[in-house]
Amino acid sequence: MGWRGILGFEYGIVQGPLGPDISGPDLVAAVANAGGLGFLRAPDWESPDYLRELIRKTRNLTDKPFGVGVVLAFPHEENIKAVLEEKVGFLQLSWGEFSKELVHEAHCAGVKVVPQVGSLEEAKKAVSAGVDAIIVQGREAGGHVIGQDGLISLLPRVVDLIGDQDIPVIASGGIVDARGYVAALALGAQGICLGTRFVATVESYAHPTYKRKLIQLDKTGYTDIFGRARWPGAPHRVLQTPFFSDQKPLPLNENELDKPVIGRATIHGMEKEIRQFAGTVPNATTTGDIESMAMYAGQGVGLIKEILPAGEVVQRLAEGAQHLIQQKFGGI
Repeated sequence: MGWRGILGFEYGIVQGPLGPDISGPDLVAAVANAGGLGFLRAPDWESPDYLRELIRKTRNLTDKPFGVGVVLAFPHEENIKAVLEEKVGFLQLSWGEFSKELVHEAHCAGVKVVPQVGSLEEAKKAVSAGVDAIIVQGREAGGHVIGQDGLISLLPRVVDLIGDQDIPVIASGGIVDARGYVAALALGAQGICLGTRFVATVESYAHPTYKRKLIQLDKTGYTDIFGRARWPGAPHRVLQTPFFSDQKPLPLNENELDKPVIGRATIHGMEKEIRQFAGTVPNATTTGDIESMAMYAGQGVGLIKEILPAGEVVQRLAEGAQHLIQQKFGGI
């Protein structure tokens, strides 16, 4: 497949589903229109009618295929049903077990299944379930990170596991620019999936302060202090904001439910209070003490220097990778 094209797309560039609602219709459509694959993020509660609305809004902005990301750790059966009934191009699954039956059901609806995995064991299960592609996430990634291995060691092992089976492997975790894209290709991937780089775009639904911090700050921390009550046992990588850097370790018996309300937001149509140490990143509607909220970011954040239109991110990655391959490696 070379450096172009996975799953029928012009470029092997995927915008990962960004929670809770940061990758909305505007971002996903912009990525799709630029030749990449964008993922909406399904709500973390059953809300099939709202999800249908998101899908339809996205379809009004692009005639290209796109996908929906579903976190299996939360209630999701009705949401998945909506994705299949709407015949969305791709269903991305993460954080949980899924069955061969679900993959079969998706295929019957014409929907391709693309799980995200963080270990070789998870990759084996995904392959035996008959999935269409696999996103391999290294520990460098931002947000909730399930695996403990770095991308550079995990990725080639998954590539070797798949061998000559026609299951594209997509690399994720700390990739921000064309160099990361070419490195992933060298390790055997056929595409890349980016999160943080797409949060820092014009079309992302992140709060302007969150976007600005991604440009200003360059360090992240791997922690479990945010959102312990809502999503226990889910470590995450966050931006080292002044609030995060000033924290003493949060005692194990404490979580966000003991903490004061520091803001409010409308998330997937629901009014939500945000407590200190909640795992909720600030979206465009969020008010309150934005600086103290969780801001997820991968280790590549130090390479992000400006807020760009999402289409330009896709274009720069594709053209930059092609240029690097030709200039440094004599073409492919």
